[in-house]
Amino acid sequence: MLNTALFCVVGFVSAANAQQFCLSTAPISAPDTNFLELENGQLLHSSTNLIWMRCAIGQKWVDETCAGEAEPYTWKQALALSVGYEFNASSNWRLPNIKELSSITERSCTRPSINNDLFPATPPDDFWTSTPSMTDAERAWVVAFFNSSNSIKEKNRTVFVRLVRTALPSER
Repeated sequence: MLNTALFCVVGFVSAANAQQFCLSTAPISAPDTNFLELENGQLLHSSTNLIWMRCAIGQKWVDETCAGEAEPYTWKQALALSVGYEFNASSNWRLPNIKELSSITERSCTRPSINNDLFPATPPDDFWTSTPSMTDAERAWVVAFFNSSNSIKEKNRTVFVRLVRTALPSER
């Protein structure tokens, strides 16, 4: 019984601390060259002219990494949070749509499926988009940063959040 309990605890800890896995033979979908580092934990995605928060909501940009724990929110909470959200003297942050959030996934990697150099400490889990399901009013689209897949989830489920804003002409 004790051996089984230890195995379960060790197995859980190992899964929680699993390292990102990337296929060296797969093409890179989100290379560093597609992004320009801005100040205070922001990135400009040059192909979309979108500025991304490098950290999930709940984390803070400290010493070139995301510190702390990402906080999950329901879809309604995530939408409300984004309205007037103030970060780096900008208040035009918003919840990204499904195409926007999918554009930063690194499809050659899993756990998480994102460029860890650009978006460090990203939880390998679902992140909300602003895109509602067209067939079910109680669901909305998420991007899974476990494997870069997309799916619809119940809006009352708590999921992680990363905000985006459109770059101003002076930031491009």
